[in-house]
Amino acid sequence: MTDAAVRFDTDETGRRDAMPISEVSALATQIVGRIETVIDGKHDAVRTAVTVLLAEGHLLIEDVPGVGKTMLARALAASVGVTVSRIQFTPDLLPSDVTGVAVFDQRESRFEFTPGPVFAHIVIGDEINRASPKTQSALLECMAERQVTADGTTYQLSRPFTVFATQNPIEMEGTYPLPEAQRDRFSARLSMGYPDAAAERAMLTNRDDGDPLSAIEPVVTLPELVSMIDAVHGVFASPSVKAYAVDLVAATRDHAELRLGASPRATLQLLAAARARAAVEGHEFVLPDHVAALAESVLAHRLVPVPRAGERGRDTAAALRAIVAEIVDSTPVPNLG
Repeated sequence: MTDAAVRFDTDETGRRDAMPISEVSALATQIVGRIETVIDGKHDAVRTAVTVLLAEGHLLIEDVPGVGKTMLARALAASVGVTVSRIQFTPDLLPSDVTGVAVFDQRESRFEFTPGPVFAHIVIGDEINRASPKTQSALLECMAERQVTADGTTYQLSRPFTVFATQNPIEMEGTYPLPEAQRDRFSARLSMGYPDAAAERAMLTNRDDGDPLSAIEPVVTLPELVSMIDAVHGVFASPSVKAYAVDLVAATRDHAELRLGASPRATLQLLAAARARAAVEGHEFVLPDHVAALAESVLAHRLVPVPRAGERGRDTAAALRAIVAEIVDSTPVPNLG
């Protein structure tokens, strides 16, 4: 388990006591540290991934091949004691390969549903944009409603349920751009980027004795992770902080360089992520800084620019991040007193 494993008392109904935020923060710090034994020099990316997990969201990791996208997802999955599945997205992958399929049982003379790989607590979707849009859309119901409907029957997914998907830049050969509805299901998007020289040297040293991923032990059990998530839901957000999140999202809908702004789902997920970030930092209430710090990761990938937005001399993703940064800088920050 952990150096400071958390224990919980239960009453006669079996209900667990709420986990104190201080213990949520301590365990989250241990999870981050465990992942960083594999991922060198990417503290912000690792912390964002843990934040999304505690917010019960979904994370899209986009970057060029070989920078550790899948390794980050696998390291996070190995650091928590939950069920994990992996889907390798390819052009010939079918929707039923993701959600499951009904198979005819000759002995019982009836069809029986065989669950697909989405029936796990953490689903790693590798290179999601190499599958066709039809197959990508198989995840829409799963990610939004945490259920699968097949042949008129609805099957509930486990809790927590989180998708960590990786994708290559859409300019690369053999990729399909994710539809707006699919991107909107992802709570946050991050880019790994190349490591600096020191981190790359550390990576070479860490690989001398084999794959460090195989040595990762879970930091928390499933019940502990659920208790952490429940504690995050209880983090207080004042009306002024909620109004600040609404103002940031609303500003994307009126921006001259954006054809499509962020959805109401983005507002909900921005506040949920801010609650998780506050808990990770040991705060029992959300600060405006928590909202502002996550705005770029939560909002930028949902936006659609008008053609002239690319004239900034950057690629589209960079231009959208710059727009969100401008919105954060220009939106008044509430005074909490």
